[in-house]
Amino acid sequence: MRRRPQLSDEVADHLRGMIMAGALRPGDFVRLDETAAELGVSVTPVREALLTLRGEGMVESAPNRGYRVAPMTSTDVDDIFWLQGQIAVELALRAVDRADDDDLDRLTACNHALRELVTLREGVMPDVERIAEAEFEFHRELNRIAGSPKLAWFLNTAARTIPYRLYARDSSWCVLAVESHDRLIAALRARDHNEVISQTLLQFDDAAARLLAHREKLQAGEVSD
Repeated sequence: MRRRPQLSDEVADHLRGMIMAGALRPGDFVRLDETAAELGVSVTPVREALLTLRGEGMVESAPNRGYRVAPMTSTDVDDIFWLQGQIAVELALRAVDRADDDDLDRLTACNHALRELVTLREGVMPDVERIAEAEFEFHRELNRIAGSPKLAWFLNTAARTIPYRLYARDSSWCVLAVESHDRLIAALRARDHNEVISQTLLQFDDAAARLLAHREKLQAGEVSD
């Protein structure tokens, strides 16, 4: 069971996602009172969240003015996803030689749950939170199979920067994720190390490309926040 995050963690997740998705842009000020009112919380967890984000280099403190979003280049985005991809590949490769039929059945069940959530009837809106949670659960189970909890912790920490809700709203990403998971499970079952690497990197490369494209469209005014 996942640990219930503290309120400041939830605020940090919200702001981190907005920064990565480009809804909060470099140089934008994050106002304590405005953010607290928007999220329906007190100022304290917002202040704590901003201290966390400052430590991550996501925001900068401006004397007597509060916090502003730090610069974020396309190279920064590529670097973030490259690092996560490298750790994820190592974990997936460790899972290849450890996964038994029961493990693969659980992975299949996780992907089935994701497929059910993203297969929508016409006019039905996606449940973004549940889709994001189902995607997390698939990778949490894969990392458990790898049997390397410290390495999985590093990946989970790095993955905080991924704006999963942005992807969960994207129907083409949802289709790609489910299909890639299917191929990854098949590769694990076949002990196909090369295909495991390919499918793992595909997801991170695709996620980076989608995020960069979204940020560029946002800057050009082609999409709204």
